Amino acid sequence: MNVLRTLSLLGATLTMGLVTGAFALYAHAIMPGLKTTDDRTFVASFQAIDRAIINPWFMLTGFLGALVFTGAATLLHLGRDPLPWIAVALVAYVVVFVITLAVNVPLNDALKAADSADPAGAREAFDEARWAAWNLVRVVLSTGAFVALCWALVVYDRT
Repeated sequence: MNVLRTLSLLGATLTMGLVTGAFALYAHAIMPGLKTTDDRTFVASFQAIDRAIINPWFMLTGFLGALVFTGAATLLHLGRDPLPWIAVALVAYVVVFVITLAVNVPLNDALKAADSADPAGAREAFDEARWAAWNLVRVVLSTGAFVALCWALVVYDRT
């Protein structure tokens, strides 16, 4: 059972770090870079990036992996010292997950389906500022979840 606890906590921490990095990359480089482009380039580039990120590796090692591993770590550490930190991480990431499905994904999907004949209209309808603001919330919450899991590893090591 200790091996499963260890692996689940390591897996949760690793996948949370990876997904946090992806969200941060959007906040620090991708969206600021795209912001400086013309409408046609913005729409085509964002569509291509969004199609590329929906792949098994990102889903397993990041987006879904963080949820599954953190959920498993929570269950496997019931009644143990690291549990509060793991639970904080799980709650924070569930909020990130909901934000992604409720805000970012619908905006992404609408942009992917947009008419390429009107890139300015597609970009305006996408609402870059809204997408970026909610992504920043994802960055902050997932970073907090990552830090909580790092601390859970420290607590786990002490017990």
